[in-house]
Amino acid sequence: MIEIGKHDHVGSFLRTSEIKDARKAFENKEINAEQLREIENIEIENLVKNQLDLGINVITDGEFRRSWFMHDFFWGLEGVSFVQVDKGYDFVGETTRAESFKVTDHIAFGKHEMVEDFKYLAELVAKYGDGSQIAKYTIPAPTMFFQRVISEQEKLIYPKVEDLATALIKVYQDAIQAFYDAGCRYLQFDECVLSALDDPKLANIMENFTGLKLTDTTELFVHVIKESLRNKPEDMIVATHMCKGNYKSAHLYASGYETVSTYFDELGYDVYLLEYDDERSGSFEPLKNIKNEQTQVVLGILTSKVPTLEDTQVMKDRIHHAAQHFPIERLLISPQCGFASTEEGNNLSEEEQWKKMQHLIQIAEEVF
Repeated sequence: MIEIGKHDHVGSFLRTSEIKDARKAFENKEINAEQLREIENIEIENLVKNQLDLGINVITDGEFRRSWFMHDFFWGLEGVSFVQVDKGYDFVGETTRAESFKVTDHIAFGKHEMVEDFKYLAELVAKYGDGSQIAKYTIPAPTMFFQRVISEQEKLIYPKVEDLATALIKVYQDAIQAFYDAGCRYLQFDECVLSALDDPKLANIMENFTGLKLTDTTELFVHVIKESLRNKPEDMIVATHMCKGNYKSAHLYASGYETVSTYFDELGYDVYLLEYDDERSGSFEPLKNIKNEQTQVVLGILTSKVPTLEDTQVMKDRIHHAAQHFPIERLLISPQCGFASTEEGNNLSEEEQWKKMQHLIQIAEEVF
């Protein structure tokens, strides 16, 4: 397996003021798409340099070109388009923008612009790195496609949820191959559905979408992931970040990993990035369900939601506690989530964000 190191991060970073100003100028038609992209290129180049200077081994583009961690990817698929909805997602104390995506035709991966976005990131890592770093790209997990309201038009295109699942598997098989052909060797699926099955709120939403009981819904989702990964190249890492929601420092779900952990070996991911920053995520005990000796686990023990730096000894103790259930030689650590799953970002400054990452690296070096 490709060497990741002993620390990782979920992928997104706080958007810089230059990115925010450029996006606003584009919306106001003060600059065109090419000018916006050039500004994004400059800011992503600076971000890559910042990550390298700090000693981060896994490098991302911070999702600087995106508004949402998931919607932008789905908007880029063939047969999918933007839709304004009545209400956004209800987080604890926050509600997102009322935006989503809808199926308007048979879906396909097509010539997705994010493949080109990855190529630019890879060029920067090759240019400024020393060869030991790896460019990671993040996309939403296939299950995230089910977290919305189905239109009457879609029901005509995909009469049964199983029909949609089959089409989605093909989309993700094609996506994995396209990113691989572009040179990507570390692809991450961001997951907020399987990771929260033990939260009754999420379970109810999923049952309403699929029309199936929770057990059958879970089996369908596991099938979609397994089949999406079936033809994954052996020299490519496909990881998943299992999230509880991240919007303006608020969370969406509160549940452990008891249910989903029974499927960890079956799903087929190489790496699991798991939120473990507070009691919402439950105990480390589900880690014992991972029997595959090639699988790695990234403990998200530092929060990305607040600027306060965690007590170093407490973090070390938590790592060793986790090691009672999973081999420490296959453990890594990371922030619990990205710093900006949407362009609004969490409630901390860029300086505080980098202090968090520096703190993470120091802990990892001392423990591992």
